Amino acid sequence: MIELRTPAEIEAMRPAGAFVASVLARLRDEIAVGVNLLELDAIAHRMIRERGAESCYIDYHPSFGAMPFGKVLCTSVNDAVLHGLPFDYPIREGDVVSVDFAAAVDGWVADSALTVVAGKALEPDLRLIATTERALEAGIAQAVAGNKLGDISAAIGEVCEAAGYSVNLDFGGHGVGRTMHGDPHVPNNGRAGRGMKLRPGLVIAIEPWLLATTDKLYTDEDGWTLRSADGSHGAHSEHTVAITEDGPLILTQRAA
Repeated sequence: MIELRTPAEIEAMRPAGAFVASVLARLRDEIAVGVNLLELDAIAHRMIRERGAESCYIDYHPSFGAMPFGKVLCTSVNDAVLHGLPFDYPIREGDVVSVDFAAAVDGWVADSALTVVAGKALEPDLRLIATTERALEAGIAQAVAGNKLGDISAAIGEVCEAAGYSVNLDFGGHGVGRTMHGDPHVPNNGRAGRGMKLRPGLVIAIEPWLLATTDKLYTDEDGWTLRSADGSHGAHSEHTVAITEDGPLILTQRAA
């Protein structure tokens, strides 16, 4: 069921968005050669406790997960792109690290993701990351009352395909509110002018993600981490966005 939020409810979602943004900003600064993925998860866990927030991941057990997730952060490295289960791994020079984080504050959820390179970056990795960021911006620009859901999807897909990447439609954006995942599904490619009409009060996570040379995934032996079928690197960018009378409101906007 698609739920529309009142202006007061969207205001009540701002603290969750600000908190998620603050955690990702902190983690972005912490990612470096030698830092363990479990250290990043511990930082996020500590920030959740200090804020009195609630993790959306730790007990999460959808049909595609092998067991409850058990961590508060998704950390996907190199050929991993989504649902990366943190494990005992020190980040290495040139690693591409995607961090996805969702949490609830006062019962409202926000969800966001970013991708960075530790140490010296290769140009193809920077291009991949930049494409997801530009695709996210393009999708957000179409999150306007009166547009159609397909306008968001088409804008994302156009950026990705123009850059030479293929787009996987199995996982994409989604509704956000009292829970992390809700309707509608927001594919990362589609046809402009198609789908539901966007109305003020709709809150969605828009999340383009790409693999360098494939759109095929497989699930790691850990039962969660999704990796590229050909070993190529992945990147993921995401914001929680509210559609308002005044245009798109990015609830998880991070400081530069």
